[in-house]
Amino acid sequence: QVQLVESGGGLVQAGGSLRLSCAASGRIFRINAMGWYRQSPGKQRELVATVISGRSADYADSAKGRFTISRDNANNTVYLQMNSLKPEDTAVYYCHAKVKRRAYYVEEAYWGQGTQVTVSS
Repeated sequence: QVQLVESGGGLVQAGGSLRLSCAASGRIFRINAMGWYRQSPGKQRELVATVISGRSADYADSAKGRFTISRDNANNTVYLQMNSLKPEDTAVYYCHAKVKRRAYYVEEAYWGQGTQVTVSS
């Protein structure tokens, strides 16, 4: 099994910043991609940012210019630096990873349990 553990969520005022972290642990041969999704009440879960090995990061339009995703491959960790936060950024943020646990295994998708981000106006 592979576990994803998020941290860094909390309550901030509009215009503030938060840095989310997600650490993957367990039997891992290779992580092909890591990213962040979020879900607000009444809305579908949406992609916020993702980084695929060997490629540049992709962002949702709402995150461009404000959020930065980075990955520490040595520690199987992904970060999401969120600046200039807005109330509409309020959501549960979920870490996502595509993992190959062994060289001869297929790629599998894993999710963290989520961390709450609340932005007050």
